[in-house]
Amino acid sequence: MKTILTLASLLIGLWCQAQEQPAKQQLDKKKKTYEVLASCGTCNFKMKAEGCPLAIKYDDKYYLVEGTSIDDHGDAHADDGFCNVIKKAKVQGKFEGDRFKSTYFEISKVDTSKKQ
Repeated sequence: MKTILTLASLLIGLWCQAQEQPAKQQLDKKKKTYEVLASCGTCNFKMKAEGCPLAIKYDDKYYLVEGTSIDDHGDAHADDGFCNVIKKAKVQGKFEGDRFKSTYFEISKVDTSKKQ
């Protein structure tokens, strides 16, 4: 009986953990890719939003991002996090009003050997 309860607890724990992880966004080579600047909409792009939302700048316009969150890309408040740094990103998705519906979001690799 103990074994069954332990196994059931383990399975429930694994199921709950799997439910919390967002689905990984995949690059679709058939769709257009945009090169954007990404950061915290409130802290760096001075957008009127609640909290610290992920946002992008494209074509001199700012968009709040849906489909991925600021926390999916590391600690936003770290020295190199989105609340302190504006990063380049490659994204796919749709622009809808003041929102960008992301289907793919990748931070561009930065050469850390050179001071910027």
